Amino acid sequence: MLALGWGADLGAAFERYRDPAVVPARVTRVDRGRLLVLTAAGPTDALPTPGLAAESRDAPCTGDWVVLRRTPDGPSFVDAVLPRRTLLTRAVAGGESQAQPLAANADAIALVEGLDPTPSLSRIERLLVLLWETDATPLIVLTKADLVPDPWAIADQVAGVAAGVEVYVVSSATGDGYAGLEPYVGFGRTLALLGRSGAGKSSLTNRLTGADLATQSIREDGRGRHTTVRRELVAVPGGGAVLDTPGLRAAGLWSAEEGVERVFGDIEALASECRFGDCGHESEPGCAVQAALADGRLEDRRWQSYRKLLREAEWIASRTDHRLRQERTKAWKQIHLEMRRNPKPGR
Repeated sequence: MLALGWGADLGAAFERYRDPAVVPARVTRVDRGRLLVLTAAGPTDALPTPGLAAESRDAPCTGDWVVLRRTPDGPSFVDAVLPRRTLLTRAVAGGESQAQPLAANADAIALVEGLDPTPSLSRIERLLVLLWETDATPLIVLTKADLVPDPWAIADQVAGVAAGVEVYVVSSATGDGYAGLEPYVGFGRTLALLGRSGAGKSSLTNRLTGADLATQSIREDGRGRHTTVRRELVAVPGGGAVLDTPGLRAAGLWSAEEGVERVFGDIEALASECRFGDCGHESEPGCAVQAALADGRLEDRRWQSYRKLLREAEWIASRTDHRLRQERTKAWKQIHLEMRRNPKPGR
């Protein structure tokens, strides 16, 4: 289990569940509520206990370390999820104020983008906001370098919107660039892959792990074909793992304030130079942002991307605050109800 990232912190957390019938395990796949987990004895199927709701943020997801209870003549059950070191989440589709876990306990998360067609810088910015919120190391992997005449020119553009993030250029056809990714899948380390369909995540997984995940070419309209249909943790020979994910059609932000600050640090720095502290960056005198837009130091596309993601982050924060207020109000109502039912003696 050490090869997959088991450590002293997880061992200490597992101690409270110490029982002859339980063992630690890592979730390698979740399929319609059923789990495939890996133990020291090998892979096995399991079911979550009723207390681990399927739609909950605390429900087991791929990459989780869990407490597995084995039964002599029946299925195994996951009793609990051990504390997560990192967690990648997105907002549930449909505007609900709820987070959907995508991958747990990844040491690094790679945003995978194909170079053909040319990747969208605004999409990269949005996904980087997600990655910066995870506590894992973010990186960008640009695939299909053999399909474009000058992959490094595109890589320079991507690096320009990804301050503090390493950018790698690879080709599954030639094997070029893969040596730089090997440290991310070393003994005990997990690399998660995130990106749209057709970006080359499964090909990347195959190259790094020696697995044989199915792959397909992109369609004529440039859209990817969905090959990976579920999140899957694939062990690397000699230690380490790659967590492959299905193509991401939408990336609703769940927690975004820190991510926005990290991705758009240049704009945040400009805003701090404005004459007025409450500058709206529209027509106020002494606005450093408008000055940078006027002289070309700040691209309008990037400014609009920042404004859009900032509005989304503020909306998420307001929804979260509203939900917390509702939960506190509900708790106090329950307390007062219990007080009325069970008054103190003498009243």
